Amino acid sequence: MQVPGYIEQEDALKEAGIDEVIIYCVNDGAVMKAWADDQGVDEDTPMISMMGDPSLKFTEGTGYVLDHPGPMSVLGGKRCKRHAMYIDDGVVKYVAVSEGPDDPAGDGDPSASCVDAMLKAIKAL
Repeated sequence: MQVPGYIEQEDALKEAGIDEVIIYCVNDGAVMKAWADDQGVDEDTPMISMMGDPSLKFTEGTGYVLDHPGPMSVLGGKRCKRHAMYIDDGVVKYVAVSEGPDDPAGDGDPSASCVDAMLKAIKAL
């Protein structure tokens, strides 16, 4: 999972000028709360916010809908592709999607959207 890396790299994220890390997925608030609890996101990690997109509206707006039949057969419906965005003053400056031809969900190699890759990309901008 990518969440622990973002928690561990909070100081580096702040040094890179990041104010907030928003982690979202296509789930409801109860699932997001449970996931936050599982990942250790709480009042001690104020930089991290967990949000749900249960109606898929945000995900559809970004164009990062995961609708590959393989993952959908396991997950039960459309989800969000594993990705990370760097947004500065409402402008998307960088996007990384973790997916591959044989790995549409990015489970085998999520590195493109993990914190180390994002920090490297942000510093290169």
